[in-house]
Amino acid sequence: MYILIIVGMIAGMMVPMQTAVNNRLTLFTKAVLPTSFYSFLTGTIILFMINLMMDPSKLTLTFFESQSYSYVWFAGGVLGVIFLTGNIILLPRIGAAVTVIATVTGQMVIGIFIDTFGWFDADVKPLHVMHIVGVLLLIAGIIYMNAKKRTAVVKDHSRLWILVGLATGMMPPMQTAINSSLRYEVDSFIYAAFISFVVGTVVLFIMAMLVNRGIKINRTSGDITLKPRHFAGGVLGAAYIASNIILMPYLGVTLTLMSTILGQIVMGLIIDHFGMFNLPKYPIDRRRIIAVVMIVSGIALLNFF
Repeated sequence: MYILIIVGMIAGMMVPMQTAVNNRLTLFTKAVLPTSFYSFLTGTIILFMINLMMDPSKLTLTFFESQSYSYVWFAGGVLGVIFLTGNIILLPRIGAAVTVIATVTGQMVIGIFIDTFGWFDADVKPLHVMHIVGVLLLIAGIIYMNAKKRTAVVKDHSRLWILVGLATGMMPPMQTAINSSLRYEVDSFIYAAFISFVVGTVVLFIMAMLVNRGIKINRTSGDITLKPRHFAGGVLGAAYIASNIILMPYLGVTLTLMSTILGQIVMGLIIDHFGMFNLPKYPIDRRRIIAVVMIVSGIALLNFF
């Protein structure tokens, strides 16, 4: 059990890393949608190769003809597109840690609705007063972490971006629940992840062609040259989604969500503190530590009651 929780934390760490890597890739695409497209395309290619080695029969026309296609085949990929693109937009505006915290709060809020109303065939769990206290602690942590910020990067920081982060964060729990249903429908977690990425890639291609009129990518940006590592976001995203699909049957929705969220928070703080991926530095100070304690306490209340 504890090993699986650690795996969940490691999987969660991939999210802010993926966002930071994709933010660098945007230097070469000059637009968010093409960046998201190349990230999804990379993940799709990796997952295709893995599926080809593990179970090539699922890539045949016969297999596709035998399926009864429901919304679970398509919705997970669309939600993944919203989450990935939203993170790329948010990161340079509010920093890695705040992006993570805002999206984490969105995850917990939608998690309450999924549990309370039994959405996506989840087990119904009655709403507890401590769930409301937990959400309030999460929100208070976000406000406290961002109080009195005056750096150049966040001069245009507004409540609007926090709301965007909250909405963006609502995507992963729904995506994981939907992809888990797809896993049982196709009898393969890695194939479910592949389908999610294929759908996301197609959606992003269409959106990029309509909005940006192409998916161009430059080989250089100033004195920086495009390298294979700039496409690592797709690999990280594929690993994150596959890990969630694997963990959910063993840890359940709540514990899977909690372990990945902790990983996201830790990595977001590390990226900000050291200014990794050429991002501005936001050192870990007392305010941030107190805010994280508030946030983790809120998560604990949401998960233990």
